[in-house]
Amino acid sequence: MEPLKLFIGGEFVDAARHKSFATINPATEEVITSVEQSDEADVDRAVKAARAALRGPWAQFDGAKRQALLWRLGELISEHSDELALLETLDTGKTLFDSGKIEIPFAAEVFKYYAGWSTKTHGTTTSSPTALKCTLREPIGVCGIITPWNFPLMMAAWKVAPALAMGNAVVLKPAEQTPLTALKLADLSLKAGFPAGVFNVVTGFGDAGQALVDHPDVDKIAFTGSTEVGRIVMQRAAATLKRVTLELGGKSPQIIFADADLKSALRGALTGIFYNKGEVCAAGSRLFVERSIYNDVLSGLVEATAKYTLGDPREKTTRMGPLVSQEQMDRVLSYIDKGKAGGAKIAIGGNRAAHVNGGKGYFVEPTIFSAVTNEMAIAQEEIFGPVLAVIPFDNAEDALQQANASRYGLAAGIWTKDIKKALRLAQNIRAGTVWVNAYNLYDPALPFGGFKESGFGRDLGQAALEQYTETKSVWVDLS
Repeated sequence: MEPLKLFIGGEFVDAARHKSFATINPATEEVITSVEQSDEADVDRAVKAARAALRGPWAQFDGAKRQALLWRLGELISEHSDELALLETLDTGKTLFDSGKIEIPFAAEVFKYYAGWSTKTHGTTTSSPTALKCTLREPIGVCGIITPWNFPLMMAAWKVAPALAMGNAVVLKPAEQTPLTALKLADLSLKAGFPAGVFNVVTGFGDAGQALVDHPDVDKIAFTGSTEVGRIVMQRAAATLKRVTLELGGKSPQIIFADADLKSALRGALTGIFYNKGEVCAAGSRLFVERSIYNDVLSGLVEATAKYTLGDPREKTTRMGPLVSQEQMDRVLSYIDKGKAGGAKIAIGGNRAAHVNGGKGYFVEPTIFSAVTNEMAIAQEEIFGPVLAVIPFDNAEDALQQANASRYGLAAGIWTKDIKKALRLAQNIRAGTVWVNAYNLYDPALPFGGFKESGFGRDLGQAALEQYTETKSVWVDLS
């Protein structure tokens, strides 16, 4: 690929210092292309371009005009889905099926969903004989959006779409590991007809993200990433009292009861942990199984996992691609070692898959641990890889207590035919999303976000719009 540039003020431009970095194909460890590396000066240029857009033509776009642009951008994502899927797969290591059949189409759907909200967000009015009182919903202003490497385009869509629908301007900083689809989205925004400066992309490392958080003319930060970095974002944003929403880490429980449809539960448990190589914030990485069926479930999991095919994520036969980077592979392998040292037993996997691609690529075998207690590091700390901890429980109360014994609260899954039991647990599990007899399913209309150290604020749904608007009260004296 040709070297890629920053996107600022409606143009692809060089970084101020003319520095660049390589983005790596995790399946081959080869360079895909070089990308301009932004710094504080580039972020400042992007913020100024966004601010100018808010004072310029974008301010004259009513909801109907914004709706047309967002809808067109959604259409363009669909029209370029093959290219976007290939870019996503090359950059992240996820399978081409996951990119092309699930994630890129969902990103397009999100833009179309929020296109509709552009014309349907209103204030309120009330009156008396002496006054007319109303509220206005106004855009916050310049929104800095920092997205992770596991779902690059989809996470951008979740934040960029509602921000633009409400009339804000955006500066997007994608993860340095996966910048390709963000820059393609910038190109598509030009084709859709967005005015210059409404949507900007600055690529680079943590210092660029930090500059965005620190910038005094940025009004809002939307961040998805680790809890550790989320704390830093929140601390630094406090200096300028920015609005902040954080979607952070997770250690999500799945609970399988003896009365569940075990075939569906096994499939859901495997999808919950091995989809996208386990690099999912909502991954069901703690699997609680009722003790009477524990051995049967464990053997079923092992049997199904043994059939997973690792390899080139572009091949149709590949079930699991590589982890995103050397750093992430080393992290996952270190947790596997930590699990073994802590007394857990490997039921399957547990190694780097050195036999794949002639030893090239950041492949890790899908791994299942048995003999796990809920206090172990592999059951409490986010691994962000294809590593499942299987833990027995005795009854519903025991399952609930163990599920909630975590500093995270992003998601949970419940597998049972007893709807009353499922609803009682769903009401009492401290998590932002609870799936019943399903896992890892999303709808643009259904809000997603966390409790506890999994963050605050919501992506998706009408709830997300509140994160991108200010409410102004207006009192008109009639006396």
